[in-house]
Amino acid sequence: MTGGTTAPAATGGAGRWARAMAVYAALSLAIIAAGTWLFGLVFPAPAERRAVLVSAGIAFVVQLVTFAMARRTAGTNPFAGYGLGMLLRFVTLFVFALFVVGRLGLPSTAALLSLATFFFVSTLVEPPLLKL
Repeated sequence: MTGGTTAPAATGGAGRWARAMAVYAALSLAIIAAGTWLFGLVFPAPAERRAVLVSAGIAFVVQLVTFAMARRTAGTNPFAGYGLGMLLRFVTLFVFALFVVGRLGLPSTAALLSLATFFFVSTLVEPPLLKL
């Protein structure tokens, strides 16, 4: 008798997971890049642009991790993965605001507004991709 953990890979589950991750990564990158450009128009100072770029990098990595968590639990308990993802985003924003922004000398308005926006907008494309 085989375990339930090997069946998805044998039926193409690993390929579907990788495809969903690749599509989500590409969409997130496009969304975050467009947002970075738009925030550059609103925050033109070099320090503000640096804050937006740091936020964009953090948002991209966290979004990939949270999507992977949600994707892994989509078949059994989608709300658990999605909830953990939301919690990770909130904790990231909290830690970023309290410890990172000041230590890196980033303008807090540009840094926090851009990170929260990147999280929100790129989260909107998750639900349809969880079904891929």
